[in-house]
Amino acid sequence: MCSTLGPALDAVRGAGTPAVVVLAPPPPVVSGPLPRADAVGEDGSVSEEQEPPGRLRLTAYAVEQVALVAPLVLLLVAIVVGGVLAAIWVGVPCAVVAVRGLRAVASRQRGVAGRVLGVTLPPPYLHPPSDGLLVRLRTLVSDPMTWRDLVWSLWAVTLGFALSLLVPLLLLGVVTGWFWWFGAGPLMTMRARVDQALLAPGSTERLERRVAALTRSRAAAVDHSAAELRRLERDLHDGAQARLVAVSISLGLAEAQLDDDPAAARRTVAEARTATQAALADLRSVVRGIHPPVLADRGLDGAVRALALDMAVPVEVDGALPGRAPAPVESAVYFAVAECLTNTARHAAASAAWVDLEHGDRLLRVVVGDDGRGGASPAAGTGMQGVARRLAAFDGTMSVSSPVGGPTVVTLEVPCDLVPSPTSVAPASSSPRTTPSCEPA
Repeated sequence: MCSTLGPALDAVRGAGTPAVVVLAPPPPVVSGPLPRADAVGEDGSVSEEQEPPGRLRLTAYAVEQVALVAPLVLLLVAIVVGGVLAAIWVGVPCAVVAVRGLRAVASRQRGVAGRVLGVTLPPPYLHPPSDGLLVRLRTLVSDPMTWRDLVWSLWAVTLGFALSLLVPLLLLGVVTGWFWWFGAGPLMTMRARVDQALLAPGSTERLERRVAALTRSRAAAVDHSAAELRRLERDLHDGAQARLVAVSISLGLAEAQLDDDPAAARRTVAEARTATQAALADLRSVVRGIHPPVLADRGLDGAVRALALDMAVPVEVDGALPGRAPAPVESAVYFAVAECLTNTARHAAASAAWVDLEHGDRLLRVVVGDDGRGGASPAAGTGMQGVARRLAAFDGTMSVSSPVGGPTVVTLEVPCDLVPSPTSVAPASSSPRTTPSCEPA
């Protein structure tokens, strides 16, 4: 029965649950495409193109900040009391709860400051372990952002409170409405600037976390390299080496048969030749596992299209890359796509799959999807975790959306620049399995 892939793919793309971000231990993951390098501020903020809040909304923010002064004072008192009573263990639960409450208020105001300034301020806190109150308290105390929150709370209940209170007072005054019309924006911007300076991580904290992220990704890359070396050693030992040993034995037997039974010697030499060809095939397979020749010759775009031709499931490849990525990035992304398509063929029971390639804003983005049964979990196997570790070495991320019933969509994103190449641009769409699928059974 003849069918085409286009309508089926259009019907399933974009469906599913919100993506579950997997892995790259390194930096915090931002939903959607990664921000441009020139859009990231010194404090880690990400610039956004959005409508600035109007005067009434700014006034609503100011009223909210005024209303939060009383809870902030209570939280400060609870933190002080909990810290004093921590010596007799009574104040530990009180201090932990109070600090968590202060973080909730600070996070809310961090979002308000971001909306006023038109930026996204990423959450700066360390994730506390769940090993008990003492461990949580030690993590909270050692987190520099905890002390920044305390300093911010003192600012918020004093000078910050005065700035925020001034905005609604100007609105309610009979003769001050003109001042409110022109002063609400500057006053709230001033308040937001101070909030941003106190609630966003400083350069020292960002450098420390970046070093920690690089340490983790380097350790993962070293472990992955060691595993690859062990795999190559195993493949050579069990494959090519065993066949070459058989060739050596066959040639020795043929040498012994040459005088007494030339016909048997010729048959033995023929068997040795066959074993040699098999050993060469094993060596080629090992080489392809290291760095496929098609990847070196045609780049990521052409290699993915060649990979799609060999899949049992019809695969449509859309998009084109205007250049070549660095060789290590191409290799990591290629094997990531190969792992995703292999999982589709083995486990998804899919009738169609697709790969979308695109590059923009210094970000290489590859989306691999299928219309299979769904329910894929990166934690269920080591293949997807290995993909995540590969990409983490290049500050890349992998996200998986796979609700039960499908579709499964895996998004791979790696920040990189492309080198223009006249041979790297392929057709905008490739659907190699469409024609065979129309042939009669």
